[in-house]
Order: sequence, then C-alpha cells, then structure tokens
Amino acid sequence: MKERILQFCKAQPVLLAALAAALATVLVIPPDAGYLGYCNTAVLIELFSLMAVIAGLRNIGIFGNMTDFLLSRAGTVRRLGVMLILISFFSAMLVTNDVALLTFVPLTILTFRNIPGEKHKILTIVLETAAANLGSMLTPVGNPQNLYLYDAYHLTTAVFFRTMIPAGIAGLCCILLLAFLLPAEPCRPEASERCEIPKPKLAVYSFLFLFCLLTVFRKVPDWVCLIVTVVMILITDRKLLLKVDYALLATFVCFFVFVGNIARIEAVSEFFSGVLTGRELLISVLLSQVISNVPAAVMLSGFTDNGTALLLGVNLGGLGTLIASLASLISYQCYQKSEQPQPGTYLLIFSAVNFGTMAVLLLLQIFVF
Repeated sequence: MKERILQFCKAQPVLLAALAAALATVLVIPPDAGYLGYCNTAVLIELFSLMAVIAGLRNIGIFGNMTDFLLSRAGTVRRLGVMLILISFFSAMLVTNDVALLTFVPLTILTFRNIPGEKHKILTIVLETAAANLGSMLTPVGNPQNLYLYDAYHLTTAVFFRTMIPAGIAGLCCILLLAFLLPAEPCRPEASERCEIPKPKLAVYSFLFLFCLLTVFRKVPDWVCLIVTVVMILITDRKLLLKVDYALLATFVCFFVFVGNIARIEAVSEFFSGVLTGRELLISVLLSQVISNVPAAVMLSGFTDNGTALLLGVNLGGLGTLIASLASLISYQCYQKSEQPQPGTYLLIFSAVNFGTMAVLLLLQIFVF
C-alpha cells in the first residue's frame, strides 16, 4: 500500500501541488456557498468526453495503422524525422499533444532500434515533442489549457485562430528547419502487421468525436454531450471509462478552488491583477516554466481580462523546461524506458531546441505579429 502511494505521488506531482495549493487557501476562505461557482463544469465535461473517445480510437488501432502507412514510405532518416514531426503536429490538433506523443514516441523508439546514432533518435523525439505542443495550440481541443481558456473567456473561433495560427505555423517552420540536422542516410523502418479496425466501433467513436467538437464550439449543450458519450461508451466498451485521466480532471478542480479562493482575498487579487496588466504574455510564459502551462492558465485567468495574450503565453510557455508542458514529460518518460538511454544528452538537446524555438517565437510575436 505504501509503495502504491509513493508511485502515485511520483506520477502525479502537479496534482499534489494543486491539492496543496487548494487546501492552503481553504484555511483562509472556509468552504461556503461561493465554492459552488468555482468549477467550470463545461470544461470538465468536455475534457472527460474527449479523453474517453480518444482512448476508444486509440484502442481500435487507427493511429497505429495511419502511422505504419506513412512510415512505410520513408526512405531516409531525415525524411522519417520530418514525417514523424508532421504526424505529431497535425494529430495533436485533434487528439491532444499528450495522446499524440503517447502514440508516436514509443513507435519512434521502436523504429530507431535498427538506425545507428542515439543522438538522431533523441533529436527526432525532441522535435516531434515540440511539434505536438505547437500543433495542439492551433485548436481549442488540442490541449487542456486551450479548452479551458476558450470557454472561460468565451472566445470566438475566429479570434482563437487569428491569435494562434501565426505563432503555430512559424513554430512548425522552425522545427522543420531543425530536422535538417538529421542525416540523409537510408533507413528501413521495422515492419509491422496492420491491425483490422472494427468498423462499428470506428463509426461510434468518430460520431462521438464530432459530437464533442460540436460541444466545444457551443453547438451542443455540455450535459447532452456527457450523457451521449457515457451511454454510447457503456454500450461499446465500458473499459474506456477507466482510461480517462481522472488525475488531470482532479487537478483542474483543485486549481479552480485555489483560483476561486485567491480571487476572494482582496490584497492578493489586487497584486496579481496589477502585476499581470499589460504583461500577460511574458508572465504566463515564465510561470509555465515553473508550474506547467495548464495550471498557469487556470491560475492567471482569474486576474486578467486579456484572454488572447494569456492563451498565447501559456502555449508558447509549453516550449521551455521539461515541466512546462506535461506532454514533454510523457516523451521523456518514454525515452527513459528505452534501451540504454542517455538522459543528460536528451535534456541538453531538449533545452536547446525548446528554449531556442520559444525565443524565436516570442521575438516574432513582439516585433512582427
């Protein structure tokens, strides 16, 4: 029992930090009726539904088949890297950066088993991680902070895309340029059998995914989405409900409580509001480096009305340190489990790529966009 608790604590540092922060504010603001207004239930429902549906799509092997098809057409290490970057970038727009990396990083490690050069494998994983973080910033469903801020600030689709597309496309260009550091040597990805995708389940999950998108874009009430998703998954594959990241949902609840209570402490609220005004982009980037961009988005949203600057800041902030984006941690953990990992080399290449790309995008945002 003690070992399980320790494993959970190691696996969920952000949740524990959020819980500690929430409990600390509860001592100042005791629970009352005001707590009922803290949680953004629409975001929690949308996150839950999307995670369950994406787990279903992944279960039936659709992502693996798509990747195998594309990889079979790669001829060189460089071309293989570019294809993995593009797959990660575009898939993250729809299935989130976490799911994209959980799907493609293990496949990358497997593919590079027969390709000499550990640095080539590390660079490819780092570049596809950055690509997934950049691709996820381009849609409201690409990552949790987008989903939250899109709903919290009632952003229109046009405003969202106008804010995010320039930085996202510029970031992809930077990553593709870095891919030229990979050698143009021939390679042969490991052959794998393509699995048979059950068409009834594909139809159900595709329908649910589109239904979730309609909910995000406020065409369907969130409670209707929840009911339809739960009922159809119970009929199709109830085990998918166990694959939802409930720790992430709990993290959001804790930060909702924390931010709600902080906003009711007048002195603290005035301090954060004063510091943030006119500096939303820079502060959200910096804070993301320390506490990750999802909690940074939830925390700072209580103290500014400039939702677009905050949205851009927490997404660009995901490119910095290893903990700036939880998706980056996923890639690192996958790499550490590979044969003879070189964590020092990984962190060095990761930091150079991420901080370099973030600096370029910040300069472009300030002086060009």
